[in-house]
Amino acid sequence: MAKPESSAEGRGIGEVLQLLRAEFADVTISKIRFLEAEGLVTPARTASGYRKFSSADVERLRYVLTAQRDQYLPLKVIKEHLGAIDRGLRPAAGGPPVAPGSLPETPGLPVAEDFGAAGIELKLTRDELRAAAGISAELLDQVESHGLVVASGNHYDGDAILVAKLAGELAGYGIEPRHLRLFRTAADREAGLIEQVTGPRRTEQTGELAALAVRLHAALVRSRLPH
Repeated sequence: MAKPESSAEGRGIGEVLQLLRAEFADVTISKIRFLEAEGLVTPARTASGYRKFSSADVERLRYVLTAQRDQYLPLKVIKEHLGAIDRGLRPAAGGPPVAPGSLPETPGLPVAEDFGAAGIELKLTRDELRAAAGISAELLDQVESHGLVVASGNHYDGDAILVAKLAGELAGYGIEPRHLRLFRTAADREAGLIEQVTGPRRTEQTGELAALAVRLHAALVRSRLPH
């Protein structure tokens, strides 16, 4: 059976049903409407009130139907999982979504593209951050108390994972979070200098300057180490 063509605005509910039935034989239009009513999917509406499902909406429905069929999860739990995925966590087989162990790291010194905006902004709870970074609650307390990691509201972003993880690795060498305040101070000053040049909004030039700043910092540290 050929896949239905989708319009620029998205697929209608009948098209979505045809797509999903290839994998979920018992799905119905009423089922899709029920999942929408329960808040598990929120398709856009045309001016005349017709539903238009994006590709992300279809994948969301597929996730819900798979979790019901294969894991027998109740809708309440599935909704919690979807909320976690919306915060940037990744699905895990047989369990709730989890935060990545660390963000992708580029070997060697960073380039301008490494300072671009992430496709999905992570929003982690404190426990999720601690688990992803692999550090103790006590060490995370110290990292936070010295301003190395700062929550935005009740959540932490993806950079917090890497900062907390590196703080944990440095602690293994006897370098405590209180010793890392000079890195935070230097980063604040470098970021402030870049913002003076580029303005408050992140641009391509921001990434280029940030990469140069990190390379300079690495060169200065290397030049001062014993030869």
